[in-house]
Amino acid sequence: MKINKIREMSSPDLEKELGELKTELFKLRFNLATNGLDNPMKIKETKKDIARINTVLKERELEKKNA
Repeated sequence: MKINKIREMSSPDLEKELGELKTELFKLRFNLATNGLDNPMKIKETKKDIARINTVLKERELEKKNA
């Protein structure tokens, strides 16, 4: 997911997306441990998307405090 797309989303949408990504990451890790994955890079991409969303949410929180 691109950072521009993430910045366009509202905070409630980002929190919903964050929950979905965390669930997906859990499933990917579980599949990796049990029978392997077709694309192990998917775990890395998912972790980066989670970090991007967390960054944008933190930026917005800091903007509210400073405003």
